Amino acid sequence: MLLLVVGISLRTKGFRRTREQLRRKVSKGATEAVFAGAVEESVQRTCRMVSAGAHYGLGHPTCLEQSLVLWYLLQQQKIPARFRIGVRKETDKFEAHAWVEYEGRALNQSEEMHQHYAAFEGEFSDLPEEIA
Repeated sequence: MLLLVVGISLRTKGFRRTREQLRRKVSKGATEAVFAGAVEESVQRTCRMVSAGAHYGLGHPTCLEQSLVLWYLLQQQKIPARFRIGVRKETDKFEAHAWVEYEGRALNQSEEMHQHYAAFEGEFSDLPEEIA
């Protein structure tokens, strides 16, 4: 359901307001940090949940929707994930892609896919409001 809600919010409110709403909910509802030994298991389980929701849920969530949901769920668990956006120009077409990183590796896609995009240096999940 969260994928659907985020998708609707992106379409009606835009990226900035959607991201801010998720950020506020994280700060209000974050759970205790996951024990160090269980972090990797929790990261993998959360990735599988979002992937299953995207595959079996309503509609066809974009990489932006999936990445925002994954980032939010990991933040809720106090797992320091980074929301990233990259761009590329492919045969006169401008393309953008979103993904989530944890400990320097992309989580919600094959590792090589995001390497075809020039990622913005800043982390979109932490940009000051006047820049975002």
